[in-house]
Amino acid sequence: MTSDELKTKKIGVLMGGLSAEREISLSSGAAVHKALLARGYDAIAIDVDRDLPQMLVREWIDVAFICLHGRYGEDGAVQGVLELMGIPYTGSGVLASALAMNKIFAKQAFAASGLTITPHRVLVRGESFDPAAAGFGFPVVAKPSQEGSSVGVSIVKKAEELPAALETAFRYDREILVEQFVKGREIQVGILDDRAMGAIEIVSKNEFYDFEAKYTDGMAEHICPPVLPADLYRKLLAEGEKAHRALGCAGYSRVDFLVTEGGACYLLEVNTLPGMTALSLLPEIAQKESGIGFEELVERILLSASLKIGTGD
Repeated sequence: MTSDELKTKKIGVLMGGLSAEREISLSSGAAVHKALLARGYDAIAIDVDRDLPQMLVREWIDVAFICLHGRYGEDGAVQGVLELMGIPYTGSGVLASALAMNKIFAKQAFAASGLTITPHRVLVRGESFDPAAAGFGFPVVAKPSQEGSSVGVSIVKKAEELPAALETAFRYDREILVEQFVKGREIQVGILDDRAMGAIEIVSKNEFYDFEAKYTDGMAEHICPPVLPADLYRKLLAEGEKAHRALGCAGYSRVDFLVTEGGACYLLEVNTLPGMTALSLLPEIAQKESGIGFEELVERILLSASLKIGTGD
């Protein structure tokens, strides 16, 4: 749809939701809602709960701009509701969203596409981590398989710290990952209209880029663009696009890497609904690397809204 066509539609900005990232989603949604109004769209903010279908009908929503993060919003659940209701929406479809949210299956897709991932083991409750069987030892990273914003993530440096870290991860999921810790620079690639816009490096004041560092002003330094050799930078952008395609993502995403001193690029994850707050990385990449301001970025994302089932996910 064109911008003129969309300005005749009612846009529902879906925000809040039921996940551990609810507060961040509310911030993203408020910023997007404000930008859409400034651009002349008929937009309404919708705090998502389990009565979402009734709310969409009651408000006569024609198009959905999804600003949900985490479970029930970023994992294909809401996307499935919108497909059933015939409401075009922003971002990736049901399958790509579910794959990206599930770190276990996402890693399988990345490996099958030839992308470099960290050695890891999948655990269910009751299982223990055996370094000898895993082929790697401490330090390791324990994380839930289906949470974002580093929720439930711990760096474990010695065996006695592991039980508490596993219990923390299991609070959020019935399957968790234990990954080999890789020391490297944290660099994220921004994707818009299925093409890499650029990248940004995060230097966290905490041990890693955790929830506090992501959403507390002053807790992380952003370097955009990252200082890298030109060939390595081009490789990162290409691998960001490749990861986006490997999951069948649509429109936009943010792809997270660890880059070692030797130039190895370890793919961590693809975020199909990256944050859109004042501290978020995708808007910063868009502005500094492609000259795309926040309102224009929001409009570009809106223009990509569509139904995906039957047209390629």
